Amino acid sequence: MNKITIEHTSNPAIIKFVASKILTESSYEYNSIDDAKNSTLVQQLFHLPFVKKVFISANFIALEKFDILEWSEVEKELLEILEAYLDQNNSVFTEDTKEQIVEVYAESTPNPNVQKFVTNKLLSNQNIELNKKEDAYEVPLAYELFEFPFVKEVFISDNYVSIQKTNDLEWFEINNALRDFLKEYLQSDRRIVSETYRPTPQAGSENKEVFKTTDDEISKQIIAVLEEYIKPAVAGDGGNIQFLSYEEETKEVNVLLQGACNGCPSSTITLKNGIEATLKQLLPGKIGTVNALN
Repeated sequence: MNKITIEHTSNPAIIKFVASKILTESSYEYNSIDDAKNSTLVQQLFHLPFVKKVFISANFIALEKFDILEWSEVEKELLEILEAYLDQNNSVFTEDTKEQIVEVYAESTPNPNVQKFVTNKLLSNQNIELNKKEDAYEVPLAYELFEFPFVKEVFISDNYVSIQKTNDLEWFEINNALRDFLKEYLQSDRRIVSETYRPTPQAGSENKEVFKTTDDEISKQIIAVLEEYIKPAVAGDGGNIQFLSYEEETKEVNVLLQGACNGCPSSTITLKNGIEATLKQLLPGKIGTVNALN
């Protein structure tokens, strides 16, 4: 019998069902039943009205829900469904996933030196920012991207890669080479991130301050606002924002900007007119200033 355990995540909308065996050597994201032609199980999950997205990677299946119920209401039934399916089937897929055609397209970002390359395949559940080849040994995709002499920084998140270039070339000169490389790499099903990879302060921002685990209510409220209102918009521009700390006496919020947001000429405007303004509006009287510690 395949044993599955339930893991709750920092995002209350997402729950993970971790299996006792490897389900896939790759990673897949499904946004609708139309995406799930290679998995009867995923098709069945999308028939449940609360299922918004399905992720399959390594030894787990993660589900994102619509805000119409709590996971506690359905998680035990979902566990039974998944265990029963895996007991009756050798795979969660109904066809060879390696035949899935990988698509890659480029999007411009507010940062003129950063281009966002979006694919129809889940790349990582982590936010991975690397600014030198030496830090990328356990992130094979980024390691090979640094072989291009014009690649200055790599940021991997969800289904996209944001690449920062050097100033000596224009995007029209290198876009096709990067897109072709990414498509070939992903189509070959090579590993994107090592299972043992753990981000380090050196493998990303030069700022040495790290996230401070805290139980104070205001920090929790700030994190909730960032997750729901800020991160989706920032991700759309090829970046990420990470909460670092909240100083109660000064009402200062410290955040880390990653990907296309890091070094972007318009990041100060985004920080003040977007992030700071939103936090002040939703948390009146609790926010003074928002600082980007990059």
